[in-house]
Amino acid sequence: MGSTADKVSGKANALTGKAKQEVGDATGSHKLQAKGAAQEAKGDMQQAKGNAKDAVNKAVGK
Repeated sequence: MGSTADKVSGKANALTGKAKQEVGDATGSHKLQAKGAAQEAKGDMQQAKGNAKDAVNKAVGK
């Protein structure tokens, strides 16, 4: 996956995870809160991966 795709997928996962956490909070579902937190963390990592790819490409002049 390219850096842009990583960032877009990451943002989507982070937002979806955040929404799941909020629904879990509203309904009292600890399971949904946990799943949302995990998905948000995955999204944050995907975004970081995309940013790292950009930094490497910039450093090597691509």
